[in-house]
Amino acid sequence: MELKGCKVLAFVDEDFEDLEMWYPVLRLREAGAEVHVAGDKANKVYHGKYGVPITSEYDFADVSSSDYAGLYVPGGWAPDKLRRYADVLKLTKQFHEAEKPIAHICHAGWVLASAKICAGYTMTSTPGIKDDLENAGAIWVDQEVVVDRHIVSGRRPPDLPAFMKQFIRVLAEHEAR
Repeated sequence: MELKGCKVLAFVDEDFEDLEMWYPVLRLREAGAEVHVAGDKANKVYHGKYGVPITSEYDFADVSSSDYAGLYVPGGWAPDKLRRYADVLKLTKQFHEAEKPIAHICHAGWVLASAKICAGYTMTSTPGIKDDLENAGAIWVDQEVVVDRHIVSGRRPPDLPAFMKQFIRVLAEHEAR
């Protein structure tokens, strides 16, 4: 229960990668964190690429980064939709400016690229968005997980155990400050 009392915000939109949404949410909860899911509408059911549903509790516009210790962005095709919402980009920038932990996996780096917070950070992702992250100023590496300051990045579903171990560690260290 190393994250008891820690609140984490998770973004969602249609076509998230099912494992990349549910595995982190469940691991964070298992570690004692309270995870809130925000979408373009509150109380909306979103479906993963393989049909697994998740319901948002909040609308992007109704949450404040100041209420959370960290941010989680799942992969799949959802990040291509998420990066089009001004509130998502605003929240992502606020977490970054406050140096709160931000975790992203697979295609979720698109959200950070659109928020213009990648410059000078070493990151990983699915190789399919390597060019996007590099064009946004990131130093891209092919590793299962990368931690650079407060940003934790992962490649794809098989890397979830290592990715979540590091995200939980970074959150716990942030909370201990």
